[in-house]
Amino acid sequence: MPNIKSAKKELRKSKKKSAINSKLKAALKKSIKVSQKAIISKDEKVKDVVKKTLKDIDKAAQKGIIKKNAQNRKKKSLQLKLNKISK
Repeated sequence: MPNIKSAKKELRKSKKKSAINSKLKAALKKSIKVSQKAIISKDEKVKDVVKKTLKDIDKAAQKGIIKKNAQNRKKKSLQLKLNKISK
């Protein structure tokens, strides 16, 4: 445990940020799973679901929750799967 006042405050801040980031990361994972299931089931609204997921991935990368290369990899994977069923 920190003894200095500023270190205590920094610990509180880091706990809050890590809680927020973990919630956002979990929501992102759920969104990706939902879009993958929509692609597999060839749902009618699959394009809207994937579009929303791509937007969520971009936001997560912008906030630093996932890295830039992870963002590109996830987006490419979803887009390839979507293109495969649209043919």
